[in-house]
Amino acid sequence: MTTTKTPKTVLVTGASRGIGKAIALAFARQGWQTVITCIHNEKKLQEVEALIQSWGTPCLSFVGDMGDFSCCQSLFSQIENRFGALDVLVNNAGIARIGLFQDLTIEDWEQILRSNLTSVFCCSKLAIPIMLRRHEGTIINISSVWGVTGASCEAAYSAAKGGVNAFTKALAKELAPSNIQVNAIACGAVDTEMNQWMSPEEKNALLEEIPAGRMGQPDEVADLVLQLAQGHPYLTGQIICLDGGWI
Repeated sequence: MTTTKTPKTVLVTGASRGIGKAIALAFARQGWQTVITCIHNEKKLQEVEALIQSWGTPCLSFVGDMGDFSCCQSLFSQIENRFGALDVLVNNAGIARIGLFQDLTIEDWEQILRSNLTSVFCCSKLAIPIMLRRHEGTIINISSVWGVTGASCEAAYSAAKGGVNAFTKALAKELAPSNIQVNAIACGAVDTEMNQWMSPEEKNALLEEIPAGRMGQPDEVADLVLQLAQGHPYLTGQIICLDGGWI
């Protein structure tokens, strides 16, 4: 008698471009039912959805602010109605803003924390009960090396990612008895639109600081996320730096 393997489901926030898009596509290629979100780039998100569906992989796209709890509740209601479960949550949504701290407004501060940290709280808060019912699950937070060391002219972003790292470690301890792993990937300089603000001179200076001599690629982050999602049940509470030896 042949048994049909139940497909697994992943949610990737901030998946319309860059690292999030690469992660979503990596899971979809493996046949995972894929849920993708963004806050602004609906057209790009729909393009990602169409590509995934062209492979015969089920995909649900959702446009909304992951830092808004009620918005996230709507998303998770759709996930449960469509797929019934959630195996992996990848908290990738976030924004960065470069500038001196004294020029940072309270509105900037709140927006950066909302996008990078509150979104992690909201999605984790709603994903955990689903995972607890099955006594298994994986949460992977996309963080930054600036959350480990801090960055000049990125005080709010560093604070938010530092919060993600501490949250990861604390939540992992709480959920380990329930067979739910929580880890973070602290990315270094990754070649995405977020880093296109640099001039050629600034980029070359950055590359000279990185022992690997280059920026990381979104697909490299995606490969690591996929590895963490498909194995390593004893690995939890870790902040894994993926930075070419930079920090």
